[in-house]
This record gives sequence, C-alpha cells and structure tokens, in this order.
Amino acid sequence: MGDFLSGIIVGLDVGTSIIKTVIGELDTDNTIKIIGFAKRPSPEGMLRNGVVVNIDAAVSAIKDCIEAAEQMAGHEVTEVYTAVGGSLVEGQNSEGEVVVDESRQKRALEIRDDTVNRAREAGEAVMIPLDRTILHSVPQTYIVDNVPTKHPVGVMGMRLKVKIHIITASKTICRNMQECIERAHYVCDAIWAKTMALSLATIHDDEMSLGSILIDLGAGTTDVMVVNNGAPVYMTSIEAGGNAVTNDIAQVYGIPFADAEKVKLEKGTCFMQPDDPDDEVLLPPIGGLPPVQSSQSELCAIIQPRMIELFRLAKRAVAQHSGLKKLNGSIVLTGGGAMMPGVVQLAQQLWGTASVRIGEVSDFGGIDKSYRDSVYSTAVGLLLARRSDEIVFAQKFSRKKAAPRDDSANKLFEAVGNVFKKFF
Repeated sequence: MGDFLSGIIVGLDVGTSIIKTVIGELDTDNTIKIIGFAKRPSPEGMLRNGVVVNIDAAVSAIKDCIEAAEQMAGHEVTEVYTAVGGSLVEGQNSEGEVVVDESRQKRALEIRDDTVNRAREAGEAVMIPLDRTILHSVPQTYIVDNVPTKHPVGVMGMRLKVKIHIITASKTICRNMQECIERAHYVCDAIWAKTMALSLATIHDDEMSLGSILIDLGAGTTDVMVVNNGAPVYMTSIEAGGNAVTNDIAQVYGIPFADAEKVKLEKGTCFMQPDDPDDEVLLPPIGGLPPVQSSQSELCAIIQPRMIELFRLAKRAVAQHSGLKKLNGSIVLTGGGAMMPGVVQLAQQLWGTASVRIGEVSDFGGIDKSYRDSVYSTAVGLLLARRSDEIVFAQKFSRKKAAPRDDSANKLFEAVGNVFKKFF
C-alpha cells in the first residue's frame, strides 16, 4: 500500500548544509498532523549550488535523515516529495490565447475546462531547451475578450488568453536527486521547485495577493521569488549564501571553516544598535595556543557586509526584472540564514520597509514544535504540495501522473506541472 493510501506523506529537503525530513499524517478531512521530523548535516562537498555532486554521500545522508524521522513518527515510509533549487531552476512568463468556438462560426460561447486547458497548452508551447524540464506552469490571470478574470470557466466569450509563469529545471539536477532517493530505497514521487514549496508553507494568502518577496537564505545559494496577484511572477538565484559568511569569518580570524561555522551559529549577528551589549567571543584555539578573544561587534562587522551584499543583489534583481512596482505585501525570509539574529532589522533597513518577517510555518500539531523553525519550511511545504496534488487529481484538474520507478526518469519531472493552480 502506498504511503498516501495509509495517510502518511513525506517531505524531503536536501540542502547544501542540512538535510531535512518531515513526516505528516493526513486525516480524512485533509488536515495534516506532523508526526515526525529530523535533520542531519549534509556531508561536505555533497551539494554545490543546488546540484548533487557526490551521489554516494548523498544517498547515505538521505537514508540516515529519513530513518531518524521514521523512528520519531513510528512509521516506515516508501514515497517522498522533494525539491530542487539554485541557479539551475528558472522561471519565465508566457502567454497563450485561443478562440472559444473552434467551429467556423466563431461565436461567443461559454468557456469550459477544456477551453482553459487549450489556452494553458498554448502558453506552455514555448521553446524549452532539451536539457530542461517543466516543473510548474502557474496561471497568473485569464483574459476573456480583453477583460481580466481569475475564474474564466462559465464566462461567455470569443477569445481566452492566459498569462502563466513557467518554472523549469535542469534535467540533470532532477535525475541526480531521483537517483539519490531511489538508491536510498525510497520512491521519489515528485519534484517541486523549492521556492514553490516554501511559498505554500510561509506566505499568507493576503501577502500572495498584495505582492510579496520570498528570500530563501540557504547555505550555498540565496533563492528569490516574487509573487503578485496570487501567483509567482519572477524568480532568480544568487550563487552565494550562508557559507560565504562562514568563509569570511574563517579568513578574517584565520580559523578552520568548521570552527567559523560554530562561531557564526553561536555568537553571530548581522545587525547591532549602539546600545546593544557587546558580548565576548572566544575563538577556538589552534595548534595548542590559547583561545583568542574577540567581540560580537567585531564579528558583526565581518558578517554584515556579506549579508548586505546578498540583500542588495536580490533587491537589484527584483527591481530590474520582476515588474513589481510596489511592495504592498511582505518580505518573507526563510532558510538557515533567516535564523541569524538581526537579519530582519537589516532587511528592513536595506529594503526601506517594516514589512519583513521570518517565514515560520503553521502549527500542524505534535508535542515537539521544532518543525516550525524556518529550516524546516521547505519540507513542510512539500507536505502541503503532496496534499494539494491529490486534491487536484481527485477534483479532475489536468495533471500528468508520475511515472513508475522503472520508466524513463524524465516522465517523473512532468508529473508536477499544473497542481499549483489549485491555490491561486
């Protein structure tokens, strides 16, 4: 029996520095209760800019992380939803237009589901490189005879246009992720774009409608997605993240990367007010020498410039390419970097808005609420994605099913294209 038939759903987030697994139990009313979760450090050099470059290390770490979550949940699992991110995941806007009446008369007729599907297919008929696959095709708005609408079915019209956001990923990055999961003896049921899963878990409905920016501060990359009027409109990836901050600390203090990471996590901050207490920071001893004393303000002076650079690169990309004229919603920060003290205040200062918050996920039950930490946001979002896929399929929305394990790997990546429209 598949996990979903038994009510068990699994989200797996393979990150540059940490692997996270969250196991949920789906009730008959489609509510989710989280019953198990775990995180494990990613082996050094396993992932680079979102791409698995050490398959064996990834297989072992994935298996260890899922088994730890299984132990907490008291259930063995077989199927997982996972996500990919980084610079090899891209988004582009497209349009498709069809006549409602396909006969020679070209009359105004009632728009039906098949009309909408034809318009979407026309919008998806763009040149996609052979080495890429479509992960999502998300409708932004429909236009019936020059009148915009979110819900065209049932409307009378002669022509239907749809504006959509198409998210593609490198086939290689997807195949490698699937290979890792299957070699760990689990089924890779579907692959989502990481920022899409994050948006399900962390962005509120009103923020989605008003225009908001999601910034995922990962270890290897900083992924950005802009949403407006209920749908994504732009996404990009900056090939730098928390590891760049750690490298700066290591170079300035002359300490190993692992020690610099520990200092960052225990004492790091990226924003300090003049009257904030300046705590002592003891650097790990090297070569038998006594520990070197520093201060939190000195550490902040190392961390802050790199965080400013990341935010400015994100801000410049959004301003130049997203088409978002005004931020009426929020800036939502996720990922391990969002856990750093002072990150909200720094973002507020650089973006010139008070509407900045950490993307904490909702309460899904359970005694231990640690899964609400930002680090688990993608994995929790994948549980919501898994639930939404089944709801959409049950309601007969157009969707391609995932291929069996022994079929072509490429068919699996076509299975997740249309479900996001259920939410927007």
